[in-house]
Amino acid sequence: MPYLGLIYLVILVIALVDILSTDSVMVRGMPKPAWALLVVIVPLIGALLWLAFGRPTADDLPRRDRPGAAGEFPEYDRPGRYIPEDPDADREFLQRLRDRAEQQRQAAREQRRAEEQRDTDPGEEPPTVGA
Repeated sequence: MPYLGLIYLVILVIALVDILSTDSVMVRGMPKPAWALLVVIVPLIGALLWLAFGRPTADDLPRRDRPGAAGEFPEYDRPGRYIPEDPDADREFLQRLRDRAEQQRQAAREQRRAEEQRDTDPGEEPPTVGA
């Protein structure tokens, strides 16, 4: 019985760390701050409720085995990302995003080159007024 307080504290810390490390969109039932407050106010019951009702289940986690375009575009692959029903439409959308990003990068490189060229070329002196 002397270690009951220590066990209580360990359960509190584990539940709080799990709540804080879980992605907000994956939390079920209540928002993350409400779960954290519940675990702090009523540690044992709050932690058990978190494990039973708040923690994401395996069905809530994104499925990587589902065929789709996310694997082909790792820059857009993130936890909680919507997995489309029509992978071809998603693949097309992500390809357009990638192409547009590349166009923007190319335009920025050209603008940078033009600015560098303008800075290195000795320009003509501005005309004087009244000469």
